[in-house]
Amino acid sequence: MDQPSARSCETRSAQPVSPGSFEPDRHFYPRVLNAQIHPLVRFFMSLDNARIARRYCHLNPSVDHTALTALLAEQPRHLLWAGCDLMHVTDTRGQRQMVVIETNSCPSGQKSMPLFEELQEQGGYRSLVRNAFTALVAGRRLPPGDLAVIYDKNPMEAGGYAAALADETDERVWLAEWHHDDPDPPCRFVDGILELRDAAGGWHPIRAALRYVTQRPWSRLPLHSRTAVLNPSVVCLAGGRNKMVAAKAYEAFDNQHEGDGLTIRTPHTIRDVARAEIPFWINSLGGKAVVKVPYSNAGQGVYTITCKAELDAFMAIEQRYDQFIVQSLIGHPAWSSRTRRGRLFHVGTMPDKRDRLFVADLRVMICAGPEGFHPLAVYARRAREPLSADLTSASSWDMLGTNLSVKNTDGTWDTETNRLLLMDRKDFNRLGVGLDDLIEAYIQTVMATVAIDRMSAQLYNTKGRFRMRLFKALNDDTALLDEICL
Repeated sequence: MDQPSARSCETRSAQPVSPGSFEPDRHFYPRVLNAQIHPLVRFFMSLDNARIARRYCHLNPSVDHTALTALLAEQPRHLLWAGCDLMHVTDTRGQRQMVVIETNSCPSGQKSMPLFEELQEQGGYRSLVRNAFTALVAGRRLPPGDLAVIYDKNPMEAGGYAAALADETDERVWLAEWHHDDPDPPCRFVDGILELRDAAGGWHPIRAALRYVTQRPWSRLPLHSRTAVLNPSVVCLAGGRNKMVAAKAYEAFDNQHEGDGLTIRTPHTIRDVARAEIPFWINSLGGKAVVKVPYSNAGQGVYTITCKAELDAFMAIEQRYDQFIVQSLIGHPAWSSRTRRGRLFHVGTMPDKRDRLFVADLRVMICAGPEGFHPLAVYARRAREPLSADLTSASSWDMLGTNLSVKNTDGTWDTETNRLLLMDRKDFNRLGVGLDDLIEAYIQTVMATVAIDRMSAQLYNTKGRFRMRLFKALNDDTALLDEICL
């Protein structure tokens, strides 16, 4: 359960950000400031979608080129900015692939990405606001008001977006911190319009906002809003922060594109699992699995189960929600889940000088603009401990968990940057991935994003009202339904 945080006693206000205030050392990790992007990654980032589609279809002859090209050019209605966490895996036949672990509807990554061009110091920050944010507000009737960035974690990137947006629009942008447990937040919605409180106590209407609110955003951001929001909270419910519905969105996408050879690759997923059913499903996977609280993020609410002690420890934890998902565990050749599709193992990093190999994931961040999707940032993260055939050498989470975010007891967040792997000349080669792996990761990310965007569209009727009855049929979790702000 959530603990009261120290910030609950603070009174916050929105801060104005003026054009010309972007400072790279405030919005990039120190080691990124002097990093040189790896030539292979730079080449990948320079490819247009036509070349990517042609290469992918050449290597995957069963994929319909016309369908893939249309997918890469698709104009999403709700999810214009997303990131996928992917694992580089192999099977018993040595067939490697990129597997989608989850999709994030306001992903981090800009502060970890070396610049594509040294003179473009705002990097992906500016690219996002120039493409996705501009696409969001183009042609829409918006209420009068200012622009804003709202957030509940990652102030480094939230501030970077605010400064980049101020430069792109040449106007003042408000930056406001909004936590779910704040008794007096500087943000509110009045008649569907977002308003922010300044230091003097005055309230300012907002016509459009970029949102980095990650913790249960549907409890604060209403599903019917006159203020345009990138991204709106419906995309979180539709899969961007809801792994339960994401699995259903992926399945619907796969069914729609079965004849095109396009498939979102994920671990074997068992959905709508009640707490009491969890041991049964773990046993069906050979006693090794991953249990996830569907609505958590930043590595929270994810439990790797490889033995009875880890299962007992999980079952003893008091949980906020009623529904879970159970997924096959991707592990070591000596231990992983058994499924009908076989067993998957981590490719991992290249062995280091001590012959240690670490599990690593790959985060691919994308956005959609007038010309379709394009990549914004890529980075990787490794686990704390090396992958071993001996499960007693370390906890399974320390060998498998890659997320860098750590939640402190007071509710604040820290980042274990020592496990960050950059796409630079030093770190990239340690990943053991090539150009075609990056292309596959990008296409998997686009497919997952489109799947969730299409699910988001299905959750509104022709009059633009949220279809609560349909959502309940997709995700009948009372604790979650009670949190949703219409």
